[in-house]
Amino acid sequence: MSESAQRRLAGRRNLIKFTGASLLLTVSPLASAATNRNSGVLAVRIWPAADYTRVAIEYAAPLKYTHFTVKNPERLVVDLEGIELNNVLESLANKVASDDPNIRLLRAGRYKPGVVRLVMELKGEVNPQVFVLPPVGGYGHRLVLDVYPLNPPDPLLSLLDSKEPRPAAVESRARPDSRPESPVEAKTEPKPESPPQVAEQKVVKRQGRPMVDRLVTITLDPGHGGEDPGAVGSGGSYEKNVTLAVAKRLRAKIEAEPNMRAVLTRDSDFFVPLHARVQKARRIQSDLFVSIHADAFVRPDANGSSVFVLSESGASSSAARYLAQKENAADLIGGVNLDVKDPILARTLLDLSQTATINDSLKLGKAVLGELGGINRLHKASVEQAGFAVLKAPDIPSILVETAFISNPEEEKRLNDDAYQDKMAEAIFSGIKKYLAKNPPLAKSILAKLD
Repeated sequence: MSESAQRRLAGRRNLIKFTGASLLLTVSPLASAATNRNSGVLAVRIWPAADYTRVAIEYAAPLKYTHFTVKNPERLVVDLEGIELNNVLESLANKVASDDPNIRLLRAGRYKPGVVRLVMELKGEVNPQVFVLPPVGGYGHRLVLDVYPLNPPDPLLSLLDSKEPRPAAVESRARPDSRPESPVEAKTEPKPESPPQVAEQKVVKRQGRPMVDRLVTITLDPGHGGEDPGAVGSGGSYEKNVTLAVAKRLRAKIEAEPNMRAVLTRDSDFFVPLHARVQKARRIQSDLFVSIHADAFVRPDANGSSVFVLSESGASSSAARYLAQKENAADLIGGVNLDVKDPILARTLLDLSQTATINDSLKLGKAVLGELGGINRLHKASVEQAGFAVLKAPDIPSILVETAFISNPEEEKRLNDDAYQDKMAEAIFSGIKKYLAKNPPLAKSILAKLD
């Protein structure tokens, strides 16, 4: 082949290579567009509550955002960069419930190319928190808009208004499934004019036993909620729904007693950080803290009820350690704004002077476990211990009740049965009463005002 022919052949080859590259360049914008579509908003979930309303925006890839507030009327504006308007965003207005305590309306529109603007119309002044969460569990990237009312509901004032002390019945009251017990006696006190202080309360003697002439306050903590579903059964049951149902039944039984009252850390489907659950109990100076769960295990045949208390050292078993690690990860799934520094949380989690409280927790746990054994097989015959963050109130006897394994198909069915839920609530309630009969709470001279 002549030299000129070789040059012509090489030129054709270079042309083919260049043309191929051009084809690739022609295709690459389409691939880029597909990538952009994939990085758009996948879902928006709204969790309304009196404490705060959370809007969680889930998307496939990291995005940039800016936000600001507008007055008269109150609005929160968020600009999402690098995405286009899609069906999920266009349907935002239909996701806000009319009875949402904090949000009046939420809408989205194309602000400029590549930027979608969200406008949240509010029902009052708020303290918004806007932050991102990395992928965890079954979620992708999330942008969280937490709207806290400027004047949030005061749990102490709500508690003082919820139930007036009433005289307890003098005679013992028998229940069909238990022997008669003398209730802790309550003495009517005048309602205070200036909460959060209450009248001085004293320990008195009744039939040779110390009794307390005040209401006993119990904080009930339904595990998980909102973005955090907890364990999921093979039948599709969410732990967060089961725990709330049992907690509400237990609250009704406690409230029916003339000398007892109960407060829920959450009364609907929203997320409460672990430290906030502890803080709510301390804010109202609870006498007891009962966290309710229905967890899962790696084996579907795992079954039975359990009771756990805090351990300052190691876990009492590998299963207890595994469970504590899972429960303590709830904040990662539910979504906590790590930029907010909480001094009460720091004091609570670092306070190691909990020996007396743990001893009382063990007594409470043993009483409840004994009652649970009457309605279900016990997973362990004794109270177990592990480092559960939600049990770290240094001054409140605290237990975590695993009602059953939602990962077990048979127990999942029972956990969704109204009659079984009521039996579970009754068993926990009976255990609480037996503990209080032997360990009446000390008098509190004043419910201190907490900042």
